[in-house]
Amino acid sequence: MNAYDALKKMKQGNERFRAGRAQGVVIDGPRHEELKQGQQPFAILLSCSDSRVPPEILFDTGLGDLFVVRVAGNVANVSSIASIEFAVLHLGSKLIVVMAHESCGAVAAAIDGGDAGKHLNRLLSHIQPALDPSVQDANVIARRNAQVNAEKMIHESDILRSAVENDGVKIVTAFFHFSNGEVEFD
Repeated sequence: MNAYDALKKMKQGNERFRAGRAQGVVIDGPRHEELKQGQQPFAILLSCSDSRVPPEILFDTGLGDLFVVRVAGNVANVSSIASIEFAVLHLGSKLIVVMAHESCGAVAAAIDGGDAGKHLNRLLSHIQPALDPSVQDANVIARRNAQVNAEKMIHESDILRSAVENDGVKIVTAFFHFSNGEVEFD
């Protein structure tokens, strides 16, 4: 599936979710048998690990449909970039979505300056480039953070840069609104 069709499918799934017409995750026997042969997710999603933001539900997808990488603050670190590289190289996915969300605790912690311990501070350091001293709105920073991390993938990964330039892979950012369930694509 090309990036345009994958994005369209994600938007349609989110619309079903928002309208209360979600079809639900397919977990039947035939789908399990099919997935034993391998996976071919139509999109890759770098999302926050926040328990209120489950991508498969927000996009009304089934088993094997999305390759999801979740980390607090949806940061593109070495491990998340490597996971995305794997999906691009070996699974054929053409769409990468970096999705932020309202009320992100990791972004709020980064705005507050960290000091939460060595590992958490290291994670928050990936959000620092999105910070702007003149902006204290965590939702504005969360959107900016998604964009910064999307760009970071291109700058730090020869595999992803080449896939975007030569293989029809597209990287987009998105923002989930708790108020209405909408995933807004930039």
